[in-house]
Amino acid sequence: MNNRFFIGTIFSAAALLSSLPFQGKNLVILHTNDTHSNIDIASDGTGGVLPRKAIIDSVRNAEKNVILVDAGDIVQGTLYFNFFRGDVEYPLLNMLGYDIRILGNHEFDNGLKELADHWKKVKGDRLSANYDFENTPAKGLFKPYVIRNVEGKKIGFIGINIDPASMISEENYKGMKYKDALETANHYARVLKKDKKCDLVVAVTHIGYTTDVDKSTDIDIARNSRDIDIIIGGHSHSLVNPDTPDVTPYLFPNLDGKEVMVVQTGKYGKNLGYINIDLDKIGKATPEYRLIPVTDRFDAGTYDKDIIDFLAPYRTKVDSVYNNPVGYSSISMNNNERSGAYANWAGDFALWYGSQAARSLNDAENKDIKVDFGMMNVGGIRQPMQEGVITEGQILSTFPFSNSIQLIRLKGKDFIDAMKVAASKGGEAISSNLRVVTDKEGEVTVIYNNRPLDPEKDYVLATIDYIANGNDGLSSLARHEMIWRDNQIVNTRILDYIKSLDMLGLPLQSDPSPRFIYHNEK
Repeated sequence: MNNRFFIGTIFSAAALLSSLPFQGKNLVILHTNDTHSNIDIASDGTGGVLPRKAIIDSVRNAEKNVILVDAGDIVQGTLYFNFFRGDVEYPLLNMLGYDIRILGNHEFDNGLKELADHWKKVKGDRLSANYDFENTPAKGLFKPYVIRNVEGKKIGFIGINIDPASMISEENYKGMKYKDALETANHYARVLKKDKKCDLVVAVTHIGYTTDVDKSTDIDIARNSRDIDIIIGGHSHSLVNPDTPDVTPYLFPNLDGKEVMVVQTGKYGKNLGYINIDLDKIGKATPEYRLIPVTDRFDAGTYDKDIIDFLAPYRTKVDSVYNNPVGYSSISMNNNERSGAYANWAGDFALWYGSQAARSLNDAENKDIKVDFGMMNVGGIRQPMQEGVITEGQILSTFPFSNSIQLIRLKGKDFIDAMKVAASKGGEAISSNLRVVTDKEGEVTVIYNNRPLDPEKDYVLATIDYIANGNDGLSSLARHEMIWRDNQIVNTRILDYIKSLDMLGLPLQSDPSPRFIYHNEK
């Protein structure tokens, strides 16, 4: 067993340091992705910026050459971003000493001006090769690549970002131009290898190890490239574990049959990626790749005092809200199940709230609007729910996006097309009066109130604006007539609903039965 790291062992910072013998002719690349505003140590003892900083410092103390990289989505997912809009996450990454950073799609959540304001203060190299910011507030902030000279070797890094279409709200990247990820990666890799004579080329990407939609992935780039050696990825929250290569392969042949290493650490800062490159054997030996678990195994006295002091005022406000009880759940619900209890609950809530809104519109304006079904996106449910007390902060963190409920009128065929996409992903959050059935040939039938949906009939859907605009690959939903849009964001409405249940002495509950039914299921 390689004794550089004892993965999975609970050890102190001192023990970690002693396990890292000094090597002068190697380069260690540490990397993270999709930390999503998870600043504190989680209830299960994992993650947190303080343990991460302790590990980073230990590696830097043990190794001569260390480069720290982040592959995007440092924001959005907890109250730290809801309340402070990046004022916590961006300074923290400076304090952790990141050398190279790229954008994730959630860095755009508050628009390009706020993005630019934060990234102007970012230390280290800011990379983006396939976003053109010339006509935006972010003009001049990003460069396509950087070359680091390490022990006489030239190491090139490229930044590659996701296609924003149906992934980022259009108003949040207005003026920015996108260039194809694969073509751009190959272009700059060729420049670095052939023109700049780099010994090693690393693509830092936020496009996904795998994706739910028809977009290029890290694996696609690896297999269709010639000059890229390592891909450090993000976006898909994939835990690419080198100990289970049959489950998550991390070595892929390129067009010339040479191995490309593709890595990713999962999500929420629960792991730190570690790549050890023997600089004398570049192109001859596969770099060492490990995941270092980020846990609360360290003595509190080893934590960075400057970070503790910086976080104190922010944490006080977050804790005061997070711990405020608002209701009770009778079941545990997993936010990662695309057709399970939490997805079903969200779809049912959309139908319930949309129906309430329709009744109010009918009474106030003498209309006759009937909401047929509801839908939300599973990707908008960011945290699981455990059986027991529900807190305000839990709901605000679970539904962090500034979405609002809309009532839209659309043709049955457009909803059916959207359900084909949803079925290909494994499901989506739809209301209880819907079932989506996929047969052995992959054809989709949408059942509404126990009858097939009529493709030519008009239906009223209660959903969130993000989905109504055709995002998450559900482009057919954009072909609709707007009826009504709420003036409050959806997490406020969800909080009010849970509080009303609690006032009645009722718990939150949900039917876990799958609403997407595949040909091999009864």
